[in-house]
Amino acid sequence: MQKYDFWGYQVEIDKTATLDWYEKAGHWGCECGHCRNFLALANRKKLPAPVIEVMDEFGIPLEKATYVCMVYSDAQGMHYQFSYRIAGRILETPEQERVEQWGQVRCCHECYPYGAPDFPEPHFDLEFWTILPWVLEESPDGE
Repeated sequence: MQKYDFWGYQVEIDKTATLDWYEKAGHWGCECGHCRNFLALANRKKLPAPVIEVMDEFGIPLEKATYVCMVYSDAQGMHYQFSYRIAGRILETPEQERVEQWGQVRCCHECYPYGAPDFPEPHFDLEFWTILPWVLEESPDGE
């Protein structure tokens, strides 16, 4: 395992186990409009640049998130939460979660295994919160 720093989180990653799992995994499977919008953005590489850079570094396809949710929308846009599961351990957490210009990120242990029930142990989730645009031709309300 190799050590990395993700926005102040010190982690140890088994890159081989992570890549092996993602090679066999399908893309995020929810067909609701908000999830299809996320997948369209992921396929077009229109997620925040730091997200793309980290996923590219580990060879994780953006469309293979292990959790996606449009949490709420407001005048700023649609606030999404999405995660990618990583084989490895969290060694150290920062005293405060970092808020970046493009959103927030944290490493955590999500107990809900919806998108990765067979992921190798040990693992953690790299979780992002950010505002994303609507890119589908249909409206967010399905009209």
